[in-house]
This record gives sequence, structure tokens and C-alpha cells, in this order.
Amino acid sequence: MPYQRDILNISDFDKADFDYILSVARSIAENPSRYGEVAKGKLLATLFFEPSTRTRLSFESAMLRMGGQVLGFSEAGVSSTAKGESPEDTARTVSGYCDIMVVRHPTALVPHRMAKVSDVPIINAGDGSNEHPTQTLTDLVTIYRRFGRLDHLTIGLCGGGKHGRTVHSLIKALSQYPGNHFILIAPEALKMPEDVLELLEERGVGYTVTDDLESSIGQVDILYMTRIQRERFQNPTEYRRLKGVYVLDAEKMKSAKEDMIVLHPLPRVDEINSEVDSDPRAWYFLQTQCGVLARMALIIKQLQLNDQLGDGFLSVHTCDTPAATHSA
Repeated sequence: MPYQRDILNISDFDKADFDYILSVARSIAENPSRYGEVAKGKLLATLFFEPSTRTRLSFESAMLRMGGQVLGFSEAGVSSTAKGESPEDTARTVSGYCDIMVVRHPTALVPHRMAKVSDVPIINAGDGSNEHPTQTLTDLVTIYRRFGRLDHLTIGLCGGGKHGRTVHSLIKALSQYPGNHFILIAPEALKMPEDVLELLEERGVGYTVTDDLESSIGQVDILYMTRIQRERFQNPTEYRRLKGVYVLDAEKMKSAKEDMIVLHPLPRVDEINSEVDSDPRAWYFLQTQCGVLARMALIIKQLQLNDQLGDGFLSVHTCDTPAATHSA
């Protein structure tokens, strides 16, 4: 498994990388004390030029749980960006203070620019409507925890496919596994970009395009809901027209498989009614917990902390082990 210093796109991972993340995440979940000091003496910088709750705090939680420390900022307005500093100069400066950086930016490819000048590894925590690779690692850990596999699944992606960096990255990851089929549920104005569809076709992965959630929900193993993102619209009228086009409620869940799961990268607005939260198939809050495990595993990988864990630290489980249950 070749070492990839920066994680900017989900394409920076192959199956061996995914297997590594899944194995380490599961090992952490079952023996967290073993990892309590693996990052001792290391510093993680979180540079969030765009608001975030789960991604930023889960990275910070991940580092602190491994004995490391964190520094950074949670919005551009409290950094020197507000004075006109370029992202490149920010990266050059902060890389002298830390061992690894996590960057979120509202403009696509800015983390890529920063990585070119940084002296330490950079992890992309979301760049505009481009990609969100660590959310995808979170999703994969969650899916594997439920099904014990990442292949031969039917995945429904519902909401703003056009701007949805989380679903773009998830498609790129799960399309590497055989037998998966995607149902892309979106209004015409927010349909999946052509380059994503072309990727599915190049890889020979089946997909269905529809705007009908009700007729699709009974077919899926995973229903991945996303919000219609107000911040991606230049025209407020267009946002108001599309907001609320899909709402998952208890009535719709009656048509779903008993063993399916509902995921959501959060935050939600009105696309999942709170009455669904008590359904055992609602896995989106468990998904946030899996995000800490995924990011702990990624930090271990990127800082090459394996040696501190001793020989055989991945020997407990392999990725064909049956999945844990919802209550695990």
C-alpha cells in the first residue's frame, strides 16, 4: 500500500487503503485504550474557512483521543484571510506549527493549492461542491459496520446531487466494489453532474436516474439523504423552490426494507422528519460516531504511526468479518 502524503480526493485511496481504514477503525472501537497515546507529541491544525460542526469536532476529538493536541480556527473571519492573506501563505505559516493539517474551504481545489506549499500532510475536509473524502471514509465505516461488506449493495442517493460533494466522493469510492447499483434521486435542476455519471459508465457500474423517492425507497439497502444546500445557490428564489422537495417521514419508511439504513452527512434541515429518529434503521447519528473512528484511523495512516502500535495490530479482524449490529 503506497503512502499518499496528502488526502485531497477520494481517488487518493484504493481498496487496500479502504481496507486499512476499516480494519484500524474496528480495532479502535474494540480496544480504544490501545490507541490512547499513539499520537502523543503530535499537533493537528484545523483550518476551517467554512462553518462545520461534525467534521471539525470529530477531527479534534480523534486527535485528542489519541493523546495528541489541536490548534486552528473555525471560520475564515478569525484568521488572517480576513486581512487578505492567501491560502498558500496560510499553509506555509501553519505548517511550521503542526504535524498535520485539516482544511475546509468553500472554493473547490483550494486545499490542493495549499498542499503544494505545505511542509506537512494536508487532509481535505471539504472544498466547495467538489469532494469530501473524509466524510466518505465515515460512510464506509458505517456501511461496513452494518452490512459487513461494501459490495453488492443498492445505494439510493437523494437530494442535491449536483452540489453534493459527499455523494460525489461516495460514488467514487463505492463504484470500486463489484455488484453495487446506485439510484440517483434528484430534481432535474439538481441532477448528478455528467462527469460523475461518466465515471460510473467507465467502471461499468449500474445506476438509475429518477426524481421519485417514494417509488425507489423499497429497492435500496442504503438511503443516503442530503439537504438542498442554500449556500450553493446564487439565486435565493431557486433555492426556495427546491427546498423541501424531498422529506423522509415515517409513512415513507413503511415502504423500506426492514434491514435498510438511512444515512445523512448532516446537518439536516427538513429532509428527514424527526419522527424517523426513533426508527432503528436511522443510522445518521451513529454515523457521526463512526466519523471519529474513521478520522482516528486516517490520522494514524497519514502520520505513519503504525510502528508505535507493535506487530500484528491489524490481525484481530479482516474486512470479511461479519458486521456489528446497530447496538454495538
